[in-house]
Amino acid sequence: MIAAWQGASMLAPQVVLPGPGPVLRSLWEFAASARGLRHLLASIYHVCAAVGVSFAIGGALAFLAHYVPGARFAIHRRLGPFLNSFSGIGWMLLALIWFGVSGKSVVFAISAVLVPFALVNVAAGLAALDEAMTEMGRSFTRSRWRQFHLVTLPSLYPFVFATLRIMFGVAWKVTLTAELFAGDSGLGYVINLSRQEFDTAMIFAVIILIIAFVYCTDRYVLAPLQARFQRTHA
Repeated sequence: MIAAWQGASMLAPQVVLPGPGPVLRSLWEFAASARGLRHLLASIYHVCAAVGVSFAIGGALAFLAHYVPGARFAIHRRLGPFLNSFSGIGWMLLALIWFGVSGKSVVFAISAVLVPFALVNVAAGLAALDEAMTEMGRSFTRSRWRQFHLVTLPSLYPFVFATLRIMFGVAWKVTLTAELFAGDSGLGYVINLSRQEFDTAMIFAVIILIIAFVYCTDRYVLAPLQARFQRTHA
């Protein structure tokens, strides 16, 4: 693939398709600079904050629909479809109008896009709870907190971690667009500046950096955590 990339770059202008060499140099320059580190940390903050906020909101809505039957129709038949169908670009434009060009706009736009993922997956986990296991928990203790902590929550771990892993990957895709439209920092902001300066090598370098970061985080952080929790509470 690298050889094919190098060959294609020799047939196309550098502004259209830079070769592996220029991209590697841009990646090194970006990673070795304090400015590049600040933008990377800004994007990581945007992603982590949005994942946390959206998971909290989506999970709370799922629990509300599960334990309060009267809210089930409004959440799953009205709010859920609305959030699923609302365009991500629409959220970004609204965030730009409401909060201006800032980190708040980026976090708001990402969170709005991610809430349906948390709502649907946590609701699926609650619907799949083993009734026999729940009944056994009630027979051992009257404390609802102990029932939730020792029975319900461990049963939800596979759904929780699957949701977080999906949201983390999707968040990075949305982050670039959100920072491109409404951000004043982050990797999407760097891509926007590089586009204006026709620095295609830097655009490729940022994309490679994101792919490597997301892959390593999912494989070496989230997946081991999921396996550890499932072993502990199996």
